[in-house]
Amino acid sequence: MRSTSWLWLPLAAMSASVYAKSYFTLEQAQQAIFPGAKLVEAFVTLTEAQKREIEQRAGVNVRSSEIRLWQVVGGGFFVVDEVVGKHELITYAIGLTAEGAVKQIEIMDYRENYGYEIRNARWRDQFTGKTSAAPLKVDTDVQNISGATLSCRHVTEGVRRILASYEIAFK
Repeated sequence: MRSTSWLWLPLAAMSASVYAKSYFTLEQAQQAIFPGAKLVEAFVTLTEAQKREIEQRAGVNVRSSEIRLWQVVGGGFFVVDEVVGKHELITYAIGLTAEGAVKQIEIMDYRENYGYEIRNARWRDQFTGKTSAAPLKVDTDVQNISGATLSCRHVTEGVRRILASYEIAFK
């Protein structure tokens, strides 16, 4: 008689994302945002006081004290950041001008099953020129994408957090 054993997985384990797409390596994202520029690694470790001030200004939690930052020789900053989409992390790169305005955003890795439309240039272009003075809120000055609401909201919050970080930690 053959013994049959079953493997029971919790529902959460079965619903893990199976869709993941990498669009840019670090170097490709740097060149897409700052073509031909020389970038110098300048990672920042936030103090507790800086984290609190960023959270207060941006209205979102700071998940990590480490900011993956590169200074652009000649002016500007390149940051790699992550936010949670619905369940999975979205890795994106943001270029800032020397004055702290958004130059460009690129989605590097998208791991969700839905909401990948945030990669559309038209949606990402909404951030160009925005500074920490902008409200940066979905349905206010950033358009939502139906089916990608959480991705839109969380990337927008991440950009708002990075712009506050510019004012507090790397200006």
